[in-house]
Parts: sequence; structure tokens; C-alpha cells
Amino acid sequence: MKLFKHITVLLFLLSTSFVFSQVEFEARVSKKKLGVNERLRVDFSMNQNGDNFSPPSFADFDIIGGPNQSVSNSWINGKRTFKKTYSYFLSPKKQGNYKIEQATIEIEGETYSTSVIAIAVTSAVSRPNDPNTAQTIPEGSIHLVAEVSKTTPYLNEAITVVYKLYVSTNTGVSNWREINSPKFNDFWSQNIEIKGLKIENGKYKGEDYRYVILRKAVLYPQKTGTLEIEPLSLNLTIDIPTNRRDIFGGRLMSQVHKTVSAGSRTIKVKPLPETGKPLDFGGAVGEFNFNVTTSKDALNANESLQAKVAVSGKGNLKLFQLPKLNLPSSLEVYEPEYSEKINTYLSGMQGSITDTYTVVPQYKGKYPIPSISFSYFDLKTESYKRISSNEAIVNVIEGPVYGASDNNIVAEGAPNQRFILNNDEFVFVKTEAQLVSKETNDFFNSTGFWTGLLAPLLAIPFAIVFRRKKEERVNDVVGNRLRKADKLAKRYLSDAKKALGDKEAFYVALEKALHNYLKARLNIENNAFSKEKSKELLEGKQVDSAVILDFDTLLENCELARYTPITNVAMQQDYDKAARTIHTIDKQIK
Repeated sequence: MKLFKHITVLLFLLSTSFVFSQVEFEARVSKKKLGVNERLRVDFSMNQNGDNFSPPSFADFDIIGGPNQSVSNSWINGKRTFKKTYSYFLSPKKQGNYKIEQATIEIEGETYSTSVIAIAVTSAVSRPNDPNTAQTIPEGSIHLVAEVSKTTPYLNEAITVVYKLYVSTNTGVSNWREINSPKFNDFWSQNIEIKGLKIENGKYKGEDYRYVILRKAVLYPQKTGTLEIEPLSLNLTIDIPTNRRDIFGGRLMSQVHKTVSAGSRTIKVKPLPETGKPLDFGGAVGEFNFNVTTSKDALNANESLQAKVAVSGKGNLKLFQLPKLNLPSSLEVYEPEYSEKINTYLSGMQGSITDTYTVVPQYKGKYPIPSISFSYFDLKTESYKRISSNEAIVNVIEGPVYGASDNNIVAEGAPNQRFILNNDEFVFVKTEAQLVSKETNDFFNSTGFWTGLLAPLLAIPFAIVFRRKKEERVNDVVGNRLRKADKLAKRYLSDAKKALGDKEAFYVALEKALHNYLKARLNIENNAFSKEKSKELLEGKQVDSAVILDFDTLLENCELARYTPITNVAMQQDYDKAARTIHTIDKQIK
């Protein structure tokens, strides 16, 4: 009887302990803030065994390991402890704020969920602290290095950054992906295209490695002082040899994922010296040639010639303006047409830029094209240099003589010239008489009398037509909206011109002008505006593909300008291009 009571009490205690034991199912992370080149470990743990474990999707991460399952089951002082864990190793795809969503599991017919965990992914860190990642990779077997050609350049002097991936001979890389690309803030930059990756042998810190060049960039610093080049980070798939061999004796490989970073680099940019700086210095840095040429030395009046102002050589060709050509006021001169033939190599920009002026003389004579000069900073001698053009004479052989019939009168500015006669030369001689008749005429039956009498009657039909046209214009909702939008485009284009020099204000106004013009011209609703839609409509209106490409390029420049440094030269070029593109679309649209 007593034994039965003891067994009953024991069973009761065991049953109550199971009833009142609480189910725990939770998620833990190794860190809640990590760099984009670091790893994250996520553990889903439970204190009772369950079925149908369902992990979250991990959409913002790459799974580089797992799920790894571990089970712990122990009895201490008669008390059972159970723990089961599913572990994942994750690599973030990009910077941002993300969430580890809920995982679920079924325990004794009930479904349990973990809490959502917020994760912040920052830019790459110089020394990742990831004890749980790629332990099998030999230390120092892979290096991503940013090689900078010069760390103390002058303002607007070209430097190069070459990213090399060094891999030891006993390790292989089967795939790679950029996860954090440098934006080169405070630099004018251009990537150099690499056609095919070429594996080469070399040394890194005295050791033999194989390496491949992944990326090349040319940078022109746009401000002085200490500037930072952001790191490049890669996600690599690495082949590691194991101790296992296949049936032919070849060593089997295992794949692991690893993130490597080139680390940030610091550049100290020196200002250009003030000593000897010319007053007309426009920011040109490099080695240049300068000349002014004309397409003709002699021509007749009302014929045209082209005067070209050109700078060629090696340096920051896209980052300064050409000097202006000053011609005699008696010549008709059109706004210059800018053109460039520039290639960007690893050593920097090379080529030429040209302003072409169209000149049309109206009168016979000899016209001088005065000498102009161009100054630049020579990096070899670290001094300023000036180049001046030669003075040229344009001889207009046939044509009228300005202000007189004397064919010996020559143009202003020519050697041994006589003065050009102008319209005010004989202003004191009256050429028109203002005579008043002494006889007076009666107003009655005069032309004025009948005009005043009949004009109101004749104006009635015109007033009716005018009123109808006005009503039609008021009721023309689409036309009024288009006219209003067109006025807005012109206003914003005017605002952009006023904001030249202020990058933010200029590109905001320029983008609004382009959008409003296109919506007005193509009758696009605000909610339907997109690059694809506008391109489709312009093609339907038979606008040239080159003009459409120019328009898309301008919109892209407006977007990129918010994140990259832009010079006054580039802003002026974008403004001129916008005005030309809008004018061309107006002419071509049907």
C-alpha cells in the first residue's frame, strides 16, 4: 500500500513538471550591427524537440553556411536539460537596415515562432571581426589590394587606382561579386574598361602569388586637403583543397565563401602654388599645346569662315574652359560650337578640345584676329606656362564698303586703315522734311470721319470671332495644360542658367525643365512619366535616335550629379546641350 502511494506521488510530480515546463523557441544573432564585408551567425534554439522547422527566407543575405544542427541532452541532479539549435552563416548583399524574419516550428502539435531581429549593415570595415567564417582558409592566402599611383598629387592632377586580387598557389577562386564599390567622392573619376581577366604571376610582400587585375580607375582630385578613397569589397567563392581524393588520386576541393576588402586609402591633395599664377588661369593642369586657326585667309563679303580655338595634349581636358576669341565688332560672330576628342587611359586624359566660331564679314576690308593666350600648370616643371596665338588677318576681297562708296576704306583694326563710316556720321544733316500744310480741311466727310463712323460696325464680326476663339481656348483643357507646362519648362531652364556654379540648384532646375518640356510636348500625365515611356513616344514622333539618347543622357547627368563632383565647365556644357536638344526636338517632332 505504501509502495503504491509513493509511485502515485512520483508520477504526479513528473506529470506536473512536464505540464508546467515552458516551451522556449528563440533566435539569436552574433551581432546586430556589422560591416558589409563581415559575417553574421544566426542560431534558432529550442528547449524541446520539434518537427517541421521552417527558417526565414534570408532574402537580403547570402547563405554561406548551414543549416548546421546541434543537439544537447543532459540530466543534472535528476533534472533533464534539452537544447536543439539550427545555425546559419550569412553574408549581407549590400548596406542598409534589414530584418531576420520569424522562424517557425511545431512542438507537440503547437506552432511556435521566433521574434523579428533588426540588423544594420554598414560600409566595409578595415578589419573584419568574424571568428565564425571560413576557418579552413589558410591565413594570408588571399589579398585584395588597391595600388595608388601617387598619394600626394596636385589639385586636378591625374592619379590611378588599380585593384588587384592576389591568390596563393594552393588556393583558387571560382567566382567573385562586388558588394561595396567605391564612389570616389571629391574626385572626377572614370573607370578603364578591362577586356577579359588575365591571370599573372607576381609577388606580394616577398611571397609568390597569382594575381588578376579586377578594376582600374583614373581620378582627378577636385578639392585640396586629405581625401579618402572608399574601400572595394568582394564576396569570393574559394576552392580549398581537402585531404580526400577521388578514384583517380586527385585531391578533392571544398568551397567556402569569404569577403575581402581593399581597405580605404588616404590621399593628400596639394593646392596649386600661388606664386606666378596668371590672372587668367582657368584651372588647366598637364602638358598642352594651344593654337588659333582660320579656315580661310581671304573671302568675299557674306561668305563664312571658321575660326578654331583648340587645346590639345595630356591633362584635365574636360575640367576647364577655353579662352574666348575677341573679334572686331564689324564682324558677325556666332556662338562657338564645342567639340572634344578625348580618350582616357590609365595615365589620364589625352586628346583635344575645340571651340569653333562661325564668322561672316559683311563688308570689304582687312580684319585682324587678335592674339589670345592660354595658361596652364606644368606638372613636370611645377610652374605656370603661357602660350599665345599668332595674330592673323582676314582679307575680305569683294563686297560693299561700310558707310561709304569709297572702295579704299578698310575695316577697323587693319594696318594703315581709315575709319569706318557709321550711321551717325552725318547726323546733323536732315534727310527728311517735316512740312505742314497751311490749308485746313473740314472733319465732316473726311476719311477720319467715315473711319470713325464705320469702324465700330465693322469691328462687330471681329469681336464675335475673337470671343469664340477665346472661349475655345478657355475650354481647351489639354492645350492650356500644355502651354502652362511649356512655360514652366522655359522658366526652369532660365532658373538653371541663373544657378550655374551651384551644382544642387542647377541640376534640380535643369531636371524640372526637361521633365516639364517633355510632358508638355508629348502630353504625358505626371503619374505616367518615365524614361521608357518618353523614349517610346519620341520614337513614335520620328525623333532621331541620337537626339533621344542626348535627352536620356541629360536626365542621367541630373541624377548622377547629386552624388558626384561636377565642375562649372560640365554644368555649362549640360545647359548648352539641354537648350540644343529641346530646340532639335521642337523641329523634328511631328
